[in-house]
Amino acid sequence: MDIADVREAIAWQAEHAEQAGAPNTARVIRAELAILGTDTGLARRMDNWAGLSLADAMPLRVAGGLHWLFLSGADRQLEPVYAGLTTDQGVVDAIVAGLARQYDAPLMAWLDHPPQTNEAGRSAGIVAALLWLSGRLGPKFEMNEIGASAGVNTMIERYRYRLGRVAVGPANSPMRIAPEWRGPPPPEGEVEIVSIRGCDTAPVDLSDPAEALRLKAYVWPDALDRMGRIDAAAQLASEKPPLVERKDAGAFVRELLEIPQQAGVTRVLYHSVMWQYLPETTRRSIAAAMSRAGERATAAAPLAWVRLETNRATFRHELTVRYWPGPGEPALLAQAHPHGAWVEWLG
Repeated sequence: MDIADVREAIAWQAEHAEQAGAPNTARVIRAELAILGTDTGLARRMDNWAGLSLADAMPLRVAGGLHWLFLSGADRQLEPVYAGLTTDQGVVDAIVAGLARQYDAPLMAWLDHPPQTNEAGRSAGIVAALLWLSGRLGPKFEMNEIGASAGVNTMIERYRYRLGRVAVGPANSPMRIAPEWRGPPPPEGEVEIVSIRGCDTAPVDLSDPAEALRLKAYVWPDALDRMGRIDAAAQLASEKPPLVERKDAGAFVRELLEIPQQAGVTRVLYHSVMWQYLPETTRRSIAAAMSRAGERATAAAPLAWVRLETNRATFRHELTVRYWPGPGEPALLAQAHPHGAWVEWLG
């Protein structure tokens, strides 16, 4: 979705945060309108932003910079706003405009890169999809994630899940993922992740405190449990770093599909809330490559594509699966909260 006017983009992003259950974040994003009234380099770059779109996520870039000021201890004026104690939009506007004037250069630097939202809670849907696939293709999976960012969801075999009444994963894991489960539980079954790796054009090193803090800054401050999940992921990454290759998603998928496949293991391409950031040409290339590979798939070498992505028409986040040999058409298994708070199972 392209938006021509920067004010419209800010208003849309604030409304989206509100609908996602993050009113404090929504107020801060809405206050970015006040930044446009300041005589700052940040305001000029925002006001002259070309090609506003969901993929740009320009308002979220600024919101990340403001949150970083707070998390780093550089400035804590937004603390009562993030805590929900200050709710008057005029007051929030004044604070944010003041921060823009005081920290113009540091905040402007946040416009240089898109947000990296690496949320472990989203993996609940991915694992539920593997349980569903296990009964159709077998229990063994080779997992390949695009848009892996810091690799938080390239460690899903190390997390403990409670998916309704179904428990999966190592019981002693520091990462506990138990979304509110709506609808029937996913099918019970065995899931064995034989290998797991990912790619990203700009991977984040969770073992680097500065990079981990940057990742946290993109987390909406309303969601304190998400902060805890980033800490748990950082702990696991320090013990054994996830395998995340610096590579374009299209090139990664093309190369992946040329690698000989282990017999009896389903090759899975998966991703969550990143498809919108890919160029249209890359999306078409990946879809075509997967369809061609699906035509070659066999019972001994199955292929699956698991997606938790935004439906651009409804803005709902949908868990869909395609697999080969099989129907090849997407099966809608669930709808989910964008940050993993709940999953509504339809499968």
